[in-house]
Amino acid sequence: MFNILVVEDDPKLRQLFCTVLVRNGYRALSAEDGNDALSILDKEYVDLIISDIMMPHMDGYELTRTLREANFNLPILMVTAKENFADKQRGFLVGIDDYMVKPIDVNEMILRVGALLRRAKIVNERQLVFGNTLLDYDSLTVTQHNESILLPQKEFYLLYKLLSYPNKTFTKQQLMDEIWGFDSNSDEHTVVVHINRLRERFKACTDFEIVTVRGLGYKAVKPT
Repeated sequence: MFNILVVEDDPKLRQLFCTVLVRNGYRALSAEDGNDALSILDKEYVDLIISDIMMPHMDGYELTRTLREANFNLPILMVTAKENFADKQRGFLVGIDDYMVKPIDVNEMILRVGALLRRAKIVNERQLVFGNTLLDYDSLTVTQHNESILLPQKEFYLLYKLLSYPNKTFTKQQLMDEIWGFDSNSDEHTVVVHINRLRERFKACTDFEIVTVRGLGYKAVKPT
């Protein structure tokens, strides 16, 4: 079970977020401000933080900066009433991973939490072995039979995602949201193009193949 820390000075909103998270299978922790959050992080393992910006004592910007300077790399989803570009830019510059403007659609919040956690899992694992194929996240390389090839970033992330969950079907939209991000201007055709490129690159591979699940999306399987 993932531990999600909600940092929000509005008690009603904090309770709402925690309730929604618990209903969706997460363990929710709560903090009133940045200082309270740091105290909890000293005692608990946290997978992701949902934080307001405007809070007393220590705001969301300062909390994020403090965590990044201390090498805490967990995903941070910022929620705030501030919606101008300068505020968003400041948030990303101090190290947040995603941004939502109040009033918050809690269903969208859950989607973003899931995407951020999946992305963090890929980053933390770093390497993936599938048969005789080795994927190295840091170098974006795929090694087979002692020969390595460097893939374009999105192609690598897409292949890594599919091979991380063999036989699991992902829709085009799921792959778009996770690999390209919720705010990408690209459409689902981009996924099709990248899938075709991967198929061409690895058409002789005997460890895996990427198959189309008609009407649903794609999955990686072991060739029969």
